[in-house]
Amino acid sequence: MRQYLLSIVLLIFLCSSCEIEPDNTDTTWDNFIYPEINFVNNAAHTEGWTIYNRIVPNPQDLIKESILGVVKTLYWSTSDSIPSIRKINYSFDDREGISAKGGGVPEISIFYSSRWVEFSAENGGDDRVLYETEGVLYHELVHGFQLEPQGIGSYGTNKVFFAFIEGMADAVRAHNGYFPDENRMAGGHWMDGYQTTGFFLEWLTTKDKVFLKKFNRSTLEVIPWSFDGAIKHVLGEDHSIDTLWDEYQLEVF
Repeated sequence: MRQYLLSIVLLIFLCSSCEIEPDNTDTTWDNFIYPEINFVNNAAHTEGWTIYNRIVPNPQDLIKESILGVVKTLYWSTSDSIPSIRKINYSFDDREGISAKGGGVPEISIFYSSRWVEFSAENGGDDRVLYETEGVLYHELVHGFQLEPQGIGSYGTNKVFFAFIEGMADAVRAHNGYFPDENRMAGGHWMDGYQTTGFFLEWLTTKDKVFLKKFNRSTLEVIPWSFDGAIKHVLGEDHSIDTLWDEYQLEVF
């Protein structure tokens, strides 16, 4: 009996000394404050709207669900440094392009093209439309809720800044299953942004399952920010961006 009690005490001591990462249980996010969602349909006359409205009868619900998916991928809990987006103006437009985000804290705008919905329907039916709609929405919402590199200029003036912003958006999209596997290809450079950078960053979750959270947070901790500095900060000094990129290329190839 005494030996049993000693074992219990030892187990409690060991557990109390462990560093436990916060998890993404539902209760962790119960107090998350959703932004106001202002959905505007500017393409009621289009076939794209007919398709979209049939597949997404309540856009606000889809947007809220996607917001939660994005912040749970980028952060551990509501106590983290999540940008305080309080309003999202989401418009469904008859225009060229696919989608884009504008504005910043506390109010952002996102447009989504009815023409892209029509194209997706022609090339895969309703399932493809929903898959694309959710994937594109994830990408744009990341731009609203992600952190930004410090000490290196801006999106329009620094390629590293650009590669981080667009790479992270597609990394979160890929991590949540909104790119087909065949989109991941060898080649390019980790500074290319979008899917090239995104698939690479998502692959780094094989090195650390919460890599995307830590990489996002590195923008607060590595100043001036750099890819290699952030990699070393997250994964350790024995890692480098070039070596990991080479390893990734061999695996993709």
